[in-house]
Amino acid sequence: MILIADGGSTKADWIALDKNKNEVFRARTLGLNPAVVPAEELKNRIINMFQLINIKDEVEEIHFYGAGCGTPKPVQILHDVMKEIFTKADISIAEDMLAAVYAASGNDPAIVCILGTGSNSCYFNGTNIEMLAASLGYSIMDEASGNYFGRLLIRDYYYKKMPKKIAQSFESEFNLDADYIKQHLYREPNPNMYLATFAKFMFEFKSEKYVKKLIRKGFQEFFKYRILPYKKDSTTPIYFIGSIAFYFNDILEKVANKHGLSVTGIVQRPIDNLLEYHKQNIN
Repeated sequence: MILIADGGSTKADWIALDKNKNEVFRARTLGLNPAVVPAEELKNRIINMFQLINIKDEVEEIHFYGAGCGTPKPVQILHDVMKEIFTKADISIAEDMLAAVYAASGNDPAIVCILGTGSNSCYFNGTNIEMLAASLGYSIMDEASGNYFGRLLIRDYYYKKMPKKIAQSFESEFNLDADYIKQHLYREPNPNMYLATFAKFMFEFKSEKYVKKLIRKGFQEFFKYRILPYKKDSTTPIYFIGSIAFYFNDILEKVANKHGLSVTGIVQRPIDNLLEYHKQNIN
């Protein structure tokens, strides 16, 4: 049995294949970002998915691509957790950017971007990934990500910069008590995931001027720090992965056009494309 997984901070999608690479089942766990989730919790999130545990002794290979897997220490943490569960498996762990490349451009050169709970980008030259800088996560970087927009929404609400109609809906949907928010930001695990839950609210008001302005600001920052420094011209394909890009594709395209670029494609959920890549390219 082979497991392929695309893991973000919020959720991880798994596909199980038999030895002939035929799909057996799909499963979804909570996010498995080893840079922010403790080892014991990582283990719990895997073993609580009965479909995975039911085949743990049959798994021979795991190909896991995940947020927070760009540096050796968190990769080792997740590897050790998985090896404890899937004792017979050869385990390969790579950062989510590699999955994004496989899902979007395959083996072709392109700029590939992630706009999920967090955000990132790379240039893939057809062989290797080139990145502008290591991602330092939600508190410093992550422009145009779910947690970035969640932070802006909370700030605007508290500073009374949010339009009244939208603020009323915001109040009805979320617990906006200051102590509750601070508890989740500074004392609970996974504050990036908590912030990203607010971003989903924007989808309901995507036609509102306030939300469009917010989204445009985030996309402009993302291009400034995560795309333009690659210094590629309009012949270089640009792909985006994630729901933020998918639902606000019209604004994304306008920001790209402003810089003489265009969006080649948007993949909302990369797991299907990733599966096809593995079937065709990995033995």
